[in-house]
Amino acid sequence: MTNAGRTQNSRLLRNLLCVVVAISLAIVASAEAATRVDGVRVWRAPDHTRLVFDLSAPAEHSLFTLENPRRVVIDVSQATFNASLDKLNLSETPIKGIRHAPRNGSDLRVVLDLSFDVKPKSFFLKSQAGAADRLVVDLNDLQPRPEQGPPPVSVPEPASSKRDIIVAIDAGHGGEDPGALGPNRLQEKDVVFKIAKSLADKLNREPGYTAKLVRTGDYYIPLRERRNIARKMQADLFMSIHADAFTKPSARGASVFALSRRGATSEMARFLAQRENESDLIGGVGSVSLEDKDEVLAGVLVDLSMTATLGASLQVGDFVLKSMGRVAHLHKHQVEQAGFAVLKSPDVPSILVETGFISNPGEAKNLASSSYRSKLAGQLLAGVKQYFHQYPPAGTYISWQKSGGGSGVMEYTISSGDTLSGIAQRFNISVNQLQQFNGLNGHVIKVGQVLRIPPTT
Repeated sequence: MTNAGRTQNSRLLRNLLCVVVAISLAIVASAEAATRVDGVRVWRAPDHTRLVFDLSAPAEHSLFTLENPRRVVIDVSQATFNASLDKLNLSETPIKGIRHAPRNGSDLRVVLDLSFDVKPKSFFLKSQAGAADRLVVDLNDLQPRPEQGPPPVSVPEPASSKRDIIVAIDAGHGGEDPGALGPNRLQEKDVVFKIAKSLADKLNREPGYTAKLVRTGDYYIPLRERRNIARKMQADLFMSIHADAFTKPSARGASVFALSRRGATSEMARFLAQRENESDLIGGVGSVSLEDKDEVLAGVLVDLSMTATLGASLQVGDFVLKSMGRVAHLHKHQVEQAGFAVLKSPDVPSILVETGFISNPGEAKNLASSSYRSKLAGQLLAGVKQYFHQYPPAGTYISWQKSGGGSGVMEYTISSGDTLSGIAQRFNISVNQLQQFNGLNGHVIKVGQVLRIPPTT
């Protein structure tokens, strides 16, 4: 081979090598630029299933459905699948299986095989408060499934004069929104759900009361929907239970909040309200509702109702706070107020209970204890009962009982923290009258003991 030929071959080899290197670099750059699906999580709610894809960066996506067999198809642009599906619990969901594969060389296709028809909805959530960018897919049930969620609330007939008082108990956060985090992976959503369930169980054992859980499992409910659920339940009281965190672990103490229409009563109240109101961004509300705008326009019409509701909220909050103070250190000794979105019901007295700071090691230890949670729930119960014994709604069993139940004689069940003098004051009688009517020789009473309250003139 001549020198010219060798030179030409050498040029061809160099050019070919440059092309190979360029292609390799392009492939590597493309792979590095792709968004990764780093995790997949699923939650079942009474009326829908939520699937969340944790993303390494924002990505465009599209969603459509196919029949025969039923499928939901999600295409994600410039994405790769880097998550494990082995531990995903699909039981009680419409999803039979999840498949994924590359598409068009650089895109990702995810296919959900379904066992029944759903109405899918998807949206993207930007990184917020420590949560990664997320693609959220909601599979809404087309028909209600009666075996899931809370049983329907039975509304008493208008003619009834002895209906139960209905208390809607809302465990904060849930699902992909864990709420505040404490030591040893303690999550607010789990702690407050256990307290809420304990309180509901205790209330449902009390004659004249029916407790309903707003959230019946580990799933997220938007803040506005929580208060709407309470209204649909025709609740006499809405109680939202939380265990928040602060930037300093030394912050401690339980609190009770009512709504404020004029700003927060303290910096801590403002801080906590802002954190709770941001939970819709973390929990995943993918569309803007115009219904809140309607509420603003209709504000003049509900102003008088809201004023009465706020008054009742402050009253019940005071009873609950004082009762809770018998087992918990209190952050403040009066009900605080702030603009909590979950409390903005115009016609249902509503309070938010902060059971303690989960960021405080000592209080986190208490909140992790089933014994302490039960004691705390018992004091929440006592506060609720004390309020409704003093201000029973008309037409309820408690109102009928307070009026003497036809005989003029009422019965009162002793709760933790009760004293003879406190009970006498509540029913406007003397301690001596109470002792004589019940054959008591001293001031010793026991939790669960039933006292007969003499009629007053």
